[in-house]
Amino acid sequence: MVYFVKNAVPGDIVKAKVKRKRKNHIECEIEELLIQSPHRVKPDCSYFGICGGCSWQHLDYDEQLKWKKQHVADAFTRLAKIDFGSIEDTLPSPKIFQYRNKMEFSFGNSRWLTKEEISSGKEIKHKDFALGLHIPGRFDKVLDIDVCHIQNDYCNTLLSRIRQKALDLNIEAYDSRKNAGFLRNLIIRTSVANNAIMAILITNIIVSESEKAFINWYDNEFGKEESRLTVFGRAINDTRSPVATEKPVILKGEDYITENILGIDFKISPYSFFQTNSKQLNNFIEEIISRANLNSENIVWDLYCGTGSITLPASKKCRQITGIEFFKSSVEDAILNAECNSIENAKFICADLHDRQIPEVLKTLPKPDVIIIDPPRAGIHANLAKHLLDIQADRIVYVSCNPATQARDCGILSEKYHVKSIKPVDMFPHTFHVESIVVLE
Repeated sequence: MVYFVKNAVPGDIVKAKVKRKRKNHIECEIEELLIQSPHRVKPDCSYFGICGGCSWQHLDYDEQLKWKKQHVADAFTRLAKIDFGSIEDTLPSPKIFQYRNKMEFSFGNSRWLTKEEISSGKEIKHKDFALGLHIPGRFDKVLDIDVCHIQNDYCNTLLSRIRQKALDLNIEAYDSRKNAGFLRNLIIRTSVANNAIMAILITNIIVSESEKAFINWYDNEFGKEESRLTVFGRAINDTRSPVATEKPVILKGEDYITENILGIDFKISPYSFFQTNSKQLNNFIEEIISRANLNSENIVWDLYCGTGSITLPASKKCRQITGIEFFKSSVEDAILNAECNSIENAKFICADLHDRQIPEVLKTLPKPDVIIIDPPRAGIHANLAKHLLDIQADRIVYVSCNPATQARDCGILSEKYHVKSIKPVDMFPHTFHVESIVVLE
């Protein structure tokens, strides 16, 4: 039986308390730390262990990289049970703090109270207002956060200013159970290439004078010339859905910020998907393209291409590349990004690669020399894997943020392919998440 001990570090000796018994494992928590591991470090964040975001922050960064590599290796040896040529060391992130280019914070009328607050015996203020992150597994509880170390310093200042004004005016935060309350979310995006910052405030419909006063303050405060916000705006979400879909009203700047990947400019709109670690992004894409080993005569497919973050830089190295993506808005963004960068040898198609029937469009495309795949966490559909086996491209570069499903799919493809190399890449320091680039030939 395997025992999982929450917040323990390899090398710790602990007294552990059983919390839950499952069919194949037992979940525990530390009751007493008897001997500390040499790899244990003091977390920078005061919310460590509560927020749930940076769950490895108490582990030395070199050890984080080692265990991410082990995580990928275990997926191939234990789950897929296939041989692989080599697994390289994990590519470290240039920065391990202030690396995220997007954070989405929530307002909530039920603030998460820490054990220290509850046991202090002191009066607890502002129990009905929080601006921060949801507690894992609790849609109704929000941890109030002053400083998040993985985002830009100015963004922390922005959080504090908005929180204080809302408290001063006694503005209600959102109640997810009643679908009531004015303030809902704050989206903050940053661009490394242009040192740009975007903020989008998401609220319910204005119904009171105090809410109107808050919006007037927000509009005037961040619309000033000296404001560090390059783009700021507002959107309304009066539905029960936690995801805002209404196009925001932009009050300053354009409706996008621009990031650059290997010389290609990408327009990033408020809600669009983009890799969250801009500091590591060039290294990551460069690794993918380098391992694809492209030449000027190659025909390439980029499956699950998103907005073209791999497709467009790869287009410089090949004769023709086709990106295929399910989400229409992403395809539209990819086409626009190609036009803005005067790239003519890349085309984009909207199709569902998870369809039980292989999209007809794949059957009409010229046979590729190289296929790049970057699917969602669930991996690729079995029918697509079979189609890839039928096509027999010389090389497949499989990129994934989930080594388990990546290993499973490579096991299917091993009918005709062998794994030549595996390169883990750390896009998410202080978390167990890891990107993995696998080359199949």
